[in-house]
Amino acid sequence: QVRLVESGGGLVQPGGSLKLSCATSGIIFSSYTINWYRQGPGNLRDLVAEFTEDGRKIYVDSVKGRFTISKDNAANTGYLEMNSLKSEDTATYYCNARDIATGYNYWGQGTQVTVSS
Repeated sequence: QVRLVESGGGLVQPGGSLKLSCATSGIIFSSYTINWYRQGPGNLRDLVAEFTEDGRKIYVDSVKGRFTISKDNAANTGYLEMNSLKSEDTATYYCNARDIATGYNYWGQGTQVTVSS
C-alpha cells in the first residue's frame, strides 16, 4: 500500500519559516520524483516545486529564492523548506510522488500552512 504522509505545517507569522516533510512508503523511492503542490481557498491545486527526471529542481516564480525542495533517499522522504513566508503562501500543501516511467501520481492528504500575524 502506497502512503505519502505530510507533516510540518502550521501557523507562522509573515517572514517566518517552516519545513514540510513527506514520508513515503510502498514505493521504490528512486523510481519516483517527489514534488510539492498547494491549494489555496477557492483555487486550483498548483505546482510549487518539483524535481525533473534528471534531478533538476523547478520552482514556481512566486517561491523562487524562498523555498527549497530536497529529498533524503535513505529515509524515503521529501522536504520543502519555506523561508520568508508571505500571507499569499497560505494554502494546503500536498506531496506528490510521480512515477518516472509511467507518470502515475500518488498524493498525500495535505498539510495546512497558514501565514498570518
